[in-house]
Amino acid sequence: MKRREFITKMGTGVLAAGAGMASVSNAHAAGKRFRWKMVTTWPPNFPIFQDGVKRFAKEVRRMSRGALTIQVFAGGELIPALQSFDAVSQGTVEMGHGSAYYWAGKIPAAQFFTAVPFGLNAQGMNAWLYGGGGLGLWREVYAPHKLVPFPMGNTGVQMGGWFRKKIDTVADLKGIKMRIPGLGGKVIAKAGVNPVLLPAGEIYTALERGTIDATEWVGPYHDLRLGLYRAAKYYYYPGWHEPGPTLEMIINTKAWEALPRELQLIVKNAAMASNLWMLSEFEARNLEALQTLKEKYHVQVIEFPEAVLAELKKLTALTLQEEAAKDATFKMVYEKYQQFQRTHDAWNEISESAYARARRD
Repeated sequence: MKRREFITKMGTGVLAAGAGMASVSNAHAAGKRFRWKMVTTWPPNFPIFQDGVKRFAKEVRRMSRGALTIQVFAGGELIPALQSFDAVSQGTVEMGHGSAYYWAGKIPAAQFFTAVPFGLNAQGMNAWLYGGGGLGLWREVYAPHKLVPFPMGNTGVQMGGWFRKKIDTVADLKGIKMRIPGLGGKVIAKAGVNPVLLPAGEIYTALERGTIDATEWVGPYHDLRLGLYRAAKYYYYPGWHEPGPTLEMIINTKAWEALPRELQLIVKNAAMASNLWMLSEFEARNLEALQTLKEKYHVQVIEFPEAVLAELKKLTALTLQEEAAKDATFKMVYEKYQQFQRTHDAWNEISESAYARARRD
């Protein structure tokens, strides 16, 4: 009898759980449907970035069974590329996708949530954001602007950039006009470079016409697609300025709070899946593109001289200290970022770095 009672109760529990899951699906089918707009800073059909955003929107629609539909607009299709932050903050649209360091003029501390020169790589950024308290800081920093941020994409370690002339010493950087945003731009300015902020769609034309003398963009896969090899022949590495740049999805706070809990979970998990997908795509495609640049287009791929990197590292420390002295929020995030980076570096030294040395040796 006890066995029959147990089986009966278990069966009832399973049916109840199934009914609960069905009720969520039914709520999606019968309840309010949400139609959102999402703007990005990327050109139309831009591989991985814009494609990844469209993929995210498609997955949200499918998982929510149409309860949440997101219409995606590339930079310039609905609003200018670098006005997405304001559009989402003001509630003109519900969502946006770009890079947090684009908004450094509004929020200096936002730069930590994209990349820090000589800072965390993609693995470290994900560890900090998801497991080390970084995402909570990010949301605290964005809250006054009525925004809820999510990590959604990472390029991995980038290339150092395209230059129209060779860089043998730090002195060769003086007077160069270079498209380079974020903290990297502030650092290299101390070496005599004139940093310029341009959206992706304007980079090639500016470099080809000589409006700028150098540019960083992403890495071989995207740089090849953008045709930068036609405008500059020296391709430098490593990407000291962006060792693991995170892309962001931002949602208007009011719109986010209006979503039912189950739709919030769908958005959250779809963003996390997209974060992994974008990084994986870059890791899988960059080397093949680099070989094409070298073998087909005869691009000169050059490592920055040690003396140049050493000087840029010194200037990075100076820049971060100066920025921290000017802005209390920047200082707060910097200290917490630094604390996590020290921990991560210590572990990395006997894990990833040690393994890399073992393979190399």
